[in-house]
Amino acid sequence: DQFNATAYNAMAMVIISLQTFTGMWINAFIASVLCIAWIKKKSFNSNEKILLILGCCRFWYLCITWVYSFLSIIYPRCFYIYPTPQLFASIQSFLNFSNLWISASLCIFYCIKIANFRHIFFMYLKGKIDRIVPWLLLGSVLLSVVIGILVYSITDEALHNNYNSTTQGNFWKLNIKMDKHFFPAFFLAGFGFAIAFVAVIFSALLLLFSLWRHKCKMQTDSGKNISMDAHVKAMKSILSFFVIYSINFTCLILTLIYATRKINPVAFLILVFQYAFPGVHSLILIFSNPKLEKTLRRTLSCVKCKVCMR
Repeated sequence: DQFNATAYNAMAMVIISLQTFTGMWINAFIASVLCIAWIKKKSFNSNEKILLILGCCRFWYLCITWVYSFLSIIYPRCFYIYPTPQLFASIQSFLNFSNLWISASLCIFYCIKIANFRHIFFMYLKGKIDRIVPWLLLGSVLLSVVIGILVYSITDEALHNNYNSTTQGNFWKLNIKMDKHFFPAFFLAGFGFAIAFVAVIFSALLLLFSLWRHKCKMQTDSGKNISMDAHVKAMKSILSFFVIYSINFTCLILTLIYATRKINPVAFLILVFQYAFPGVHSLILIFSNPKLEKTLRRTLSCVKCKVCMR
């Protein structure tokens, strides 16, 4: 049994490390390219602002997640040291919610910027979207900070109450009633996930409907090819984001359900899908952005040439 547990932990660490470092490289690439462009142009549009902050949040989220996974597998007893579990729970919650809500803000931005509806409120938002974006980002970060503080407080109180209710002799054999102590944190997390999910789904469906309607109108146009291809590519990107975000939301909810149980293959599979989301979605964003895609292809071709020269 000990051998099987060690082999399982080693396999889990290898898979998590591969996913994490790949996602960190992808998001670091996005952030570095946008920062270089910002320095050169001395200007920054709304889309680039969201992508930059999203890339940074996802990079640090994956970094903290890898450190947490490494410590929990290699040295789990460090989580009995105050305030290690509280800090990890708080920081991970802050970065996770920032990632979710900023990606939701990106979807809302694309919907308002690209979709074409004649409603007066929608036209007002389209004209004010560049001024709204900084407030969306600020609101996402501030709400994430609040949730991080609440998660720290709830975790600290739960662990403190559990420690007081047990003796020092059996402290290493705790069986915490997670459902009771952490229900407020789970409810808060689920509510935050649901808000971001509803915003993404609503925005994605509106944008898909608008693009599809515009595509149908262009079918009778003789010069439709280039414009049609652009619309089809945009629809594929939005649809892929819709599917990936739905899978990620399902994994987040299942994570809350399995958080009160021992590690098992199902919980590990959920974590694999969850850790893949920041990298896969960021890769889709790269190939949806002509400048990022061109830079990525150029970078990969340079790396390939250097490898071939060796």
